[in-house]
Amino acid sequence: MSILEMKVPSPGESISEVEIAEWLVKDGDYVDKDQAIAEVDSDKATLELPAEESGIITLKAEEGDVVQVGQVVCLIDMGAEKPKAQEKKTTPKEVETETPKALSNDTEKTIEKKKTYASGAASPAAKKILAEKEIDASQVKGTGKDGRITKEDAENYTPAMGSVPSYANRGTERKKLSSLRRRLAERLVSVKNETAMLTTFNEVDMTEIFELRKKYKEEFKEKHGVSLGFMSFFTKAVTRALQEYPEVNSMIDGDYKVLHDFMDISVAVSGPKGLMVPVVRNAEMLTFRGIEQNIRDLAIKVRDNKISIDEMTGGTFTITNGGVFGSMLSTPIINPPQSAILGMHNIVERPVVKNGGISIAPIMYVALSYDHRVIDGRESVGFLVAVKEAIENPAEILMGGNDDSSIRRALEL
Repeated sequence: MSILEMKVPSPGESISEVEIAEWLVKDGDYVDKDQAIAEVDSDKATLELPAEESGIITLKAEEGDVVQVGQVVCLIDMGAEKPKAQEKKTTPKEVETETPKALSNDTEKTIEKKKTYASGAASPAAKKILAEKEIDASQVKGTGKDGRITKEDAENYTPAMGSVPSYANRGTERKKLSSLRRRLAERLVSVKNETAMLTTFNEVDMTEIFELRKKYKEEFKEKHGVSLGFMSFFTKAVTRALQEYPEVNSMIDGDYKVLHDFMDISVAVSGPKGLMVPVVRNAEMLTFRGIEQNIRDLAIKVRDNKISIDEMTGGTFTITNGGVFGSMLSTPIINPPQSAILGMHNIVERPVVKNGGISIAPIMYVALSYDHRVIDGRESVGFLVAVKEAIENPAEILMGGNDDSSIRRALEL
């Protein structure tokens, strides 16, 4: 008998433990090599654990257990044979062909009775009144046919003295936080306690981007297989502003300030396990197409729990878009060890003053949260203004010109 001890592999640098989130197989199941047998949560992402060999599996850890990297979590009997699939074959004998007997009068009455309202059932009007009064229907005696609770019964019912209101039966559920959620909670608290976080705000007129997308988005999607969204414009605007204000792209490491000459942009993505922040590498070198494709691919991996630790670490600046959930304004929290984060929000038509007159324009409020230990007010405000200028003049600033040929060249059309 050849038994393989499966140990927890290291999911990434600095990760020493993981949590067994869910076993995808049962104890005693036969598993194939490379078959996903479990989902494990680290403090950065949810990962699948594949079987290293084929055989009968014996589980050595329970769901919810926190296990160390290198710890044995299951055994695989590689000498076991794969069981043959059991197929149920339906024979003619198994098919019910007997003609049902005639129903007696009593049975017919019973069936007919079931078609009517059961004793104590409330009519639609009565049900609405009882719900408004927070009264359980079982407390009311119906005077209608077969005990049906009528509208009058619901209106006239008065709870007895000392009766327990229906909302007293409400329950609660106690669920253990996942390793990922616990680690996120710790990081959020540490940011508030260990940084001098401030937030500055501005508003952006999205008219020009709306016009560009309206004119080119169909052709862009047809050629590149991906939508021309707002994220590519904001990512381009951010990388340009970071080149102008490099302090915003820095971070503190002990007694040192670390400046980067590259821009790895972390993008907040909502997934089944919560908020994930995968990284678009060297975003300053990517085209609109490249940014949109990168973000789409990363979002799919997050949704399918296929994101790797390497794809989640190493960002230098974060963009989060609460606008997809309808947020008008927020103060985003810095993603450590980074020093700043840009918050996008929903787009609403608002009255604005242009050339001495009032007009309606699609406006987005943007927020930059930053660590004041590293970034001064001049840099933070200047950075956000630079982003605003690029978004309000995208063709001229981000695409090389307002003419059609420059725009097409930037969009690779």
